[in-house]
Amino acid sequence: MKPAIVIMGVSGCGKSTLGVELAAALGVPFVEGDGLHPPANVAKMRSGVPLDDRDREPFLRAVAEVLSEAGAAGVVVTCSALKRKYRDLIRACAGEVVFVWPRADRAVIAARLAQRREHYMPATLLDSQLATLEPPAPDEHAIAIDGSAPTAAQVAAVLAALRNAGAQTDGDASMNEPQCDIGLVGLAVMGENRSEE
Repeated sequence: MKPAIVIMGVSGCGKSTLGVELAAALGVPFVEGDGLHPPANVAKMRSGVPLDDRDREPFLRAVAEVLSEAGAAGVVVTCSALKRKYRDLIRACAGEVVFVWPRADRAVIAARLAQRREHYMPATLLDSQLATLEPPAPDEHAIAIDGSAPTAAQVAAVLAALRNAGAQTDGDASMNEPQCDIGLVGLAVMGENRSEE
């Protein structure tokens, strides 16, 4: 069984570059998450307006559908998945998912965004994304790597982490069974309850 992987993080952190190479190393398909956004989301981001939860939910469900359809064959998908509740929704709909987060300093990311051409995500939204980002908690068992390292080194780090974990997470087994009838609001409430425990 090959892993279902989401490369997460803000725009410009290197999700697509890492995703393509990691998918090739694992022998699984790569899906660019940018192509899963509804046209209305693309238009909104192109105009420099950040997405809200209502905008994001259909996109997150589309990401989860790609992961679910891949099944045991595995897949690598890019998705910013900035908030815990976004990642929880993907897990609830897709089952077991490994999140990989290439971390990089703002200066590194900003420099990359400045070099981009013909991408709908403007560099002006970087600070908004960084403010929204909720780093994965320990119980999410995400793989955090140095996003400023050479791509080959990033791939090697992810492969090593997958080997060490057996491509498995030790989270609640109930999260391995899709429960996609819950939305972001319900997950936010669950998150509040979890923080009170």
